[in-house]
Amino acid sequence: MVVSGADSLTLADGTSHPTGFWAEEVVESVRVLRAAGIEVTVATPGGVVPTVDKASLDGTFDDAVESLEDLRAPAVLESVQAADFDAIHLPGGHGPMADLASDEALGALLADFHDSGKVVAALCHGPAGLLAAVRADGSFVFAGKEMTAFSDEEERQGGLNVPYSVAGRLAELGARLTPGEPWSSTVVVDGTLVTGQNPQSTVATATRVAELLYPSST
Repeated sequence: MVVSGADSLTLADGTSHPTGFWAEEVVESVRVLRAAGIEVTVATPGGVVPTVDKASLDGTFDDAVESLEDLRAPAVLESVQAADFDAIHLPGGHGPMADLASDEALGALLADFHDSGKVVAALCHGPAGLLAAVRADGSFVFAGKEMTAFSDEEERQGGLNVPYSVAGRLAELGARLTPGEPWSSTVVVDGTLVTGQNPQSTVATATRVAELLYPSST
């Protein structure tokens, strides 16, 4: 599970907005995957301790974030080898827009997972990390793939003046975006690529990942 190490996002007007990972998306994804018997390793760029987006703390997941030891000592993303894992999962929060979207180590890792037929999953703003998966010849690893991401309408309703549209950039690179209704639990599976649209899709996304990895566990 690759979690953003960013703690701020530069908005379209040039101002800095505090951000990080979205509590529910990390906590619930880890819970569902481990309940299915899947080992989870959390990694961040540079192995930095990730920052939780305070907007995602409403008393529901606060204690779970504090008690999740994986977040206090994450693995170093640059040292992760695809051969050691069966799947890669990118949860959201606006953080991935700031760092994962241009992370070369992540891009190379995603290409390795894709090329070896392993599961790649991304949730909410996590698909921003998929933007990093561009090959040396300029081609997008996930071109032609059907997927979803936090939609422009959800972004509009959320009211944050984000610097770019995640869904829009993915579409520009050749992905086929199929958004569901705003704030609905929407999961799109295209082969071994699993994408979820928003926090409401967290459990369903992790469940689909578990089903692809170990059908008998679910």
